[in-house]
Amino acid sequence: MSASPRVPYTRLAAAAFKGLLATSKAVHDSSIDPVLMELVFLRVSQINGCGYCMDMHATTLRKGGIEPRKLDTLPAWHESRFFDARERAALGWAEALTRLSSAAPSDAAYDALAPHFDEKGISDLSMGIAVINAWNRLGAGLLPPLP
Repeated sequence: MSASPRVPYTRLAAAAFKGLLATSKAVHDSSIDPVLMELVFLRVSQINGCGYCMDMHATTLRKGGIEPRKLDTLPAWHESRFFDARERAALGWAEALTRLSSAAPSDAAYDALAPHFDEKGISDLSMGIAVINAWNRLGAGLLPPLP
């Protein structure tokens, strides 16, 4: 692992980087519970294979006191008893929006959100998923060093 990214994208694309940081702040300040958003960020990062983001979000969750068994079973959330219906709906939507190359999100994945999120919550969650996918592409493609 290198001590620097493949290219210094934070400097070379500084305006876009600052914009993505501002969007990330808005997502963190949204209506979605911060722990749920971190779980979504970690799951999307696992799917995308972004080691930098996996390390960051898992560390945040551990520091926040998430039960280790819940964190350990996140890749198999649909089989784990540690996730409630709201978390399952959010993680299902996160996976559907992240895996667009295989198919558009199903009506079932979208419909599962309605009992748990209002329109603002669905919008905030979807923006969070979009943002972490952008960060994952930078992390997996340009390989920033782990802290």
